[in-house]
Amino acid sequence: MKPDLIKMALMLGLLSCVGPFAIDMYLPAMPAMAEDYGVPTAMSQYTLVSFFIAFGACQLFYGPAADMFGRKPPLYFGLVIFLLSSIGCALAPTIEWLIALRFVQGVGAAAVMSIPRAIIRDRYTGTEATRLMTTVMLVISISPMLAPLVGSLLMAPFGWPSVFYAVALATVASLLLIRFALPETLPVDQRVPVNPAAMLGAFRVLFRDSYFMGMTLIGGMGTASFFSFLSVAAFLYTDYYGLTPSQFSLAFAANALGFFIASQFAANLCERFGGVSVVKWAVAGFALSGLLHLLLNLAGVDDFAVLVALLLLANGFLGLVVPTTMVLSLDDHGPIAGTAAALGGTLQMMLGAVAIAIVSAVFDGAPRTLVAAITICGAVAVLLSVVTLRQPPQAVTT
Repeated sequence: MKPDLIKMALMLGLLSCVGPFAIDMYLPAMPAMAEDYGVPTAMSQYTLVSFFIAFGACQLFYGPAADMFGRKPPLYFGLVIFLLSSIGCALAPTIEWLIALRFVQGVGAAAVMSIPRAIIRDRYTGTEATRLMTTVMLVISISPMLAPLVGSLLMAPFGWPSVFYAVALATVASLLLIRFALPETLPVDQRVPVNPAAMLGAFRVLFRDSYFMGMTLIGGMGTASFFSFLSVAAFLYTDYYGLTPSQFSLAFAANALGFFIASQFAANLCERFGGVSVVKWAVAGFALSGLLHLLLNLAGVDDFAVLVALLLLANGFLGLVVPTTMVLSLDDHGPIAGTAAALGGTLQMMLGAVAIAIVSAVFDGAPRTLVAAITICGAVAVLLSVVTLRQPPQAVTT
């Protein structure tokens, strides 16, 4: 890979890690936090739901803002909000305050979810964009491997609030990275005027583009699958299977390994077979792995090693689906890349938040709820791919 691609991938990957870090690092703390506040498990899971609702919805504002004011000013704004709310989370006196502050934290984190995608689209398209996107995913994949372990190590001597102080320090590092290393990729003469009508027109174009919506929702099923896992992982692994926080961190990292490895082959596979073919076959593999897992569970197979192995397999297929659908959804929308990335991110986060709410509501402590949710996500993704990819994308006027 070219040196400039590697440099950009590292910067965007580190920025994009801020939001996931606030999720993954926090997971081992959820049981202890629920115990400290004296609340049931479901109450602690609402801290995830509130974060994801804001994380998804607020991308709708950051995307157009990035098209109007450039890429860097909205990043500064979002990260400052994220920094202040992270400190507030560490000091929250009640679970209700924590839920509210997690919402504010999600408002800030939304900036580093959508804008890096637009930065990629500013510079690259096609295979180069896929290669950069997968390299960014490589950097992001380090987060679920290391963040829970770091969180569990901090919790032991300092308690769960230390997790939020660590996130605040990472945010300061991100602000310095933007200030001194990240270039502005949207020149002034290419920015969209501050015009609400133009912004609504851009959203109208995107909602009418069936190819954009289809690719976004296919990736969204992957997001919903992973968020279903996030919502119950700490309780399933520690309460049902009896893992310690450190063991949970290692098992959680193993689940990210499949995504991590597969995503590195996405660009080469797209170059050889085409992005559409990669999405078709990877979605089919994701759905079949989920179905196999459900059938084994229904047959009475309830083994931790089997659970981890099949989750790793499913996440491997998602490592091909997620970055490829991101690139394909933005290819025809260069002039409104920020808005397109924001809408795509919002829809995917909303699907994830819905998945968390449903799975948390019906979770009974056993793995079957999670396995069924992943299987349903795979089945819906297959249906979406059949509808979306049965004909070539139509030209769309932006």
